[in-house]
Amino acid sequence: MAGSDAAVAAARIGVKVDLYEMRPNKMTPAHHTDRFAELVCSNSFGGQGTSNAKGLLQAEMLAAEGLIISSAHSSRVPAGGALAVDRDSFSTEVTSFIEGHPNITVHRKELKKLPPGIVVIASGPLTSEPLAESIQEIVGEKMLGFFDAASPVISHESVNMDVAFRKGRYDQTADYLNLPFNEEEYRRFYQALAKARKHVPHDWEKLEFFEGCIPIEELARRGYDTPRFGPMKPVGLEDPKSGERHFAVAQLRQEDTQGQMWSLVGFQTGLKWPDQKEILELIPGLENVEIVRYGVMHRNTYLNAPSLLRTDLALRAEPRIFVAGVLAGTEGYLESSATGWLAGTNAALAALKEEPVVPPGETMLGGLVRFLSTAETKNFQPMNANWGLVPAIGKQRGVSRKQRREKMFHRGYEAFRNWVKQLPLERYG
Repeated sequence: MAGSDAAVAAARIGVKVDLYEMRPNKMTPAHHTDRFAELVCSNSFGGQGTSNAKGLLQAEMLAAEGLIISSAHSSRVPAGGALAVDRDSFSTEVTSFIEGHPNITVHRKELKKLPPGIVVIASGPLTSEPLAESIQEIVGEKMLGFFDAASPVISHESVNMDVAFRKGRYDQTADYLNLPFNEEEYRRFYQALAKARKHVPHDWEKLEFFEGCIPIEELARRGYDTPRFGPMKPVGLEDPKSGERHFAVAQLRQEDTQGQMWSLVGFQTGLKWPDQKEILELIPGLENVEIVRYGVMHRNTYLNAPSLLRTDLALRAEPRIFVAGVLAGTEGYLESSATGWLAGTNAALAALKEEPVVPPGETMLGGLVRFLSTAETKNFQPMNANWGLVPAIGKQRGVSRKQRREKMFHRGYEAFRNWVKQLPLERYG
């Protein structure tokens, strides 16, 4: 995500870009193709709308004409209030645009050392060991990390539609399939999940999870009710026929345009594959489940951004180097692509001997990069878009929290639009 938007942002300003991608010559534990912007975990870019923090960042990236968000909109699939995409058409569109851009030269090889000159590092959460060592030599401190997981993807034809029902939470668009549990069914599911074999890291790895992507087996370890108060929460998903509120609900979200593949929402997992199948078969409606892509767990690599990065995403110690995406301490596709766009823009401006730029503090991207450069360095963890990153609007009598956030959305969006209009973004025609 970050590398794709960085390359295109720089190229659009008019500089020549050498883009290095080691796949397919060297694959990662999580990727399956050689395409740019391959989605590994979810196929969702988060919720939309004027009261949603991710919705503001999406709007800002559309105003900036970011490649990732533009491709997401052109390959979207139904997902209620969220922006979800067809994985294959999305990554194909991104790859085609990059490979066809006259200012970008793609090198399909592993880059083991950082080259001289102006560089954007957007190597992602699965940075190869040689490159990670090269980065570590420059930043002079230990790289941080946490474990991330992806949900299984199943075939639609294996879902028992006599059990499943279509409904969006709280009467949103009915783009999700819902699989209801009674108390006894949930008890059996939970017991099997609690007993299943979990991912066991190497002795040198500390098993820490990002709170926004906790494996379902880790949620189960935290308590009997934790999954059903989390991703399996039945509230807002009452049965459309009976009006009954079920004991728990598993949701499926469409993965492709044809609706042939669906992923389990909030079911990120590192379970062994045979265990995954046994667990999914205990979900009502998935007794004959066909898994087209199993869930995986992998270790993410990132920097202690507050101690290393400036607000423009350049390294304090070596400003010719910009860092973006998960490596810069972001969490989420959207956040990665947005920081990639800003890093690529600033790298191009540096090449043209111009001053770097940073969005206003009222914008979501501006708030995010300010957090990355100023947060507490001790116990730093990756951050995603949220309303705590931008200045709040004070409480007013008769004004709800949703209305305050809508005001924050419009304030941030206007600030970003006015800011981005002043940038030299279209020197390349």
